[in-house]
Amino acid sequence: MLSIGAFARATRLSTKALRLYDKFGLLRPAVVDETSGYRFYAEEQLEQARLIASLRRLGMPLAEIRRVCALPPEAAAEAVARHWAQVEAETAARARLAGLLVEHLAGRGRATVRLGLRCAASARPGPVRDTNDDYAYAGSRLLAVADGMRGPGSDRIGAAAVAALKPLETLETLTVAADDLLGVLADALREAERAIAEISEDAVTTLTALLWSGSRLALAHIGDTRAYLLRDGRLGQITHDHTYVQQLIDEGRLTAAEAAVHPQRSLLVQALTPGGGAWPDLSVHDARAGDRYLLCTDGLSTVVPAAELRGVLAGPGEPGQIVGELMRRAYAYGAPDNVAVVVADVVRLDEPEAA
Repeated sequence: MLSIGAFARATRLSTKALRLYDKFGLLRPAVVDETSGYRFYAEEQLEQARLIASLRRLGMPLAEIRRVCALPPEAAAEAVARHWAQVEAETAARARLAGLLVEHLAGRGRATVRLGLRCAASARPGPVRDTNDDYAYAGSRLLAVADGMRGPGSDRIGAAAVAALKPLETLETLTVAADDLLGVLADALREAERAIAEISEDAVTTLTALLWSGSRLALAHIGDTRAYLLRDGRLGQITHDHTYVQQLIDEGRLTAAEAAVHPQRSLLVQALTPGGGAWPDLSVHDARAGDRYLLCTDGLSTVVPAAELRGVLAGPGEPGQIVGELMRRAYAYGAPDNVAVVVADVVRLDEPEAA
């Protein structure tokens, strides 16, 4: 047996840390003296203590460490890999935010142009569907699409998630600071988790939302709903699919063409749930006059080819006309799923009058 001091030196842990791990049930002493309360550890516990210390250095929460330590080695390795992938994603998101803040602060004092949105939305059931689980919303400040799934009430889950974000429309002011804008959106997403929990504890929905403030759009995204930006004639996807096949593409194990016909192409690895097991990607985007945004569910993006989407979006027409044309194209390809579409144009609000 090793005393707590000897065990601490052997594992390079403090006695305070060992007491904390005991409190949380991570590393119980092998023996506790009934009279003095002094703790003793077995040599066989050294390996587990070092594992816990390593996981703490990764920044893993104690509750998650408890789960990892209870897993067999192979499953534990997979859990650590998933944790680190999440850390890398969050670090990348913070890096993007830092870049946006640098641009924002460097741009202070420049002449500003008042911008606004003109938008339209529609959600329709596919011809082979009995219910419509897709939801689309376009307001003065908020744009969103969602695709609810799993069990009873699935047709209400996406709508409930977006409804929790709608109070953002009535805020008197939204600061232009990127971190404030993302904070407001993150708080609303917590409300969305609670809202879908009231429908079902097993509720699942994808969600892609853009929140407008001045000349910026805060983006929240989770699942396989998508957001695209058409700028200067070029169409780019500004969200990253949280799907099994996209993971395989990212790892170089699958091509985009192979993913399009993969039997598990609709399998999600992240979605909005009551338990908050995964958290949406958050970012801020600067808007320019002439930009056109498309938000859609996979009922459009997996059916209509990207080149055809670009052609429709780059063509003439107001947002309502573009939404109608995109719906028509989805139905022309058979619309095997429900379809939700939002199109928004960024326009100048202070156009000079003609001389």
